[in-house]
Amino acid sequence: MNSKSNSSVTEVIQKLESYCSYQERCHTEVQEKLRGFDISTLDKERVIVHLIDTNFLNEERFASLFTISKFHQKKWGKIRIKNELKARRISDFLISKSLKEISMEEYATTFDCLSEKHWEGLSERDSSKKRKKFCDFLLRKGWESNSVYEKLKQLEKPI
Repeated sequence: MNSKSNSSVTEVIQKLESYCSYQERCHTEVQEKLRGFDISTLDKERVIVHLIDTNFLNEERFASLFTISKFHQKKWGKIRIKNELKARRISDFLISKSLKEISMEEYATTFDCLSEKHWEGLSERDSSKKRKKFCDFLLRKGWESNSVYEKLKQLEKPI
């Protein structure tokens, strides 16, 4: 291997270490970033191995942080989180493991607060349109349909 090739691989490693340090990344994101560099496929594989060996790239850590942050910050349900992780080619095992980190109690409380707040915030006068907007919002966020429809029945009942 000549020094020019070695030098560019070293530069790519430095850039990708910085890329992975800034924010947790999955293999798919790193591979996408690597496409922009003019190095051989073998060198790209070496870069990924280096990032894994030096713990800059860790799929389990990514799945865990992604799950917790999307749940807490964006109030996503498990279905949306699972689909987003699958889109990033995270293994079913890691998806399942990361979703178990959300306590059932916190999951239920978050769903109740989010759904009640959204229901109260809907100014739609037509009840069928209000129901549709309510359900669409929660389903888009990845909450389970049976929970959404149960909550809808509960919120529609006059007190």
